[in-house]
Amino acid sequence: MTVDYPTLAKTVAALTEGETDPVSLMATVTCEVHHSDARFDWTGFYRVAGPALLKIGPYQGGHGCLTIPFSRGVCGAAARSGEVQLVPDVEAFPGHIACASSTRSELVLPVRNAKGRLLGVFDIDSDQPDAFTKEDVAGLRDILQATFADVL
Repeated sequence: MTVDYPTLAKTVAALTEGETDPVSLMATVTCEVHHSDARFDWTGFYRVAGPALLKIGPYQGGHGCLTIPFSRGVCGAAARSGEVQLVPDVEAFPGHIACASSTRSELVLPVRNAKGRLLGVFDIDSDQPDAFTKEDVAGLRDILQATFADVL
């Protein structure tokens, strides 16, 4: 199954129209993305909660790590570098944090508001190896940019 990103983007836009609360937006994006594809085993946000520190935000799936420093793991790398992390094999990623032993691949995108402030990262884990594509990166990046553009 592949995600119909144009339809998903329209759905998220309709559900979040006029909303600027970041946690409400994160919860809605998480729900819609998580249920859009069977590859997505764990879907959620880690919010910037202090200097170089992420805390778990709205998510769907099993338990996640409560806190992640920018210096550790795939989520920390995305927050620290500001770059998308597309990891086909988490076991090969230096410093990977195993929040769930079932995770085989991971996609993490930094989330910024229109002013460029880092709000957190959007993390998707899969129990399948090499589960994510550049199409996923592009589709999710567009959704995140549109959804969080009006957050202060």
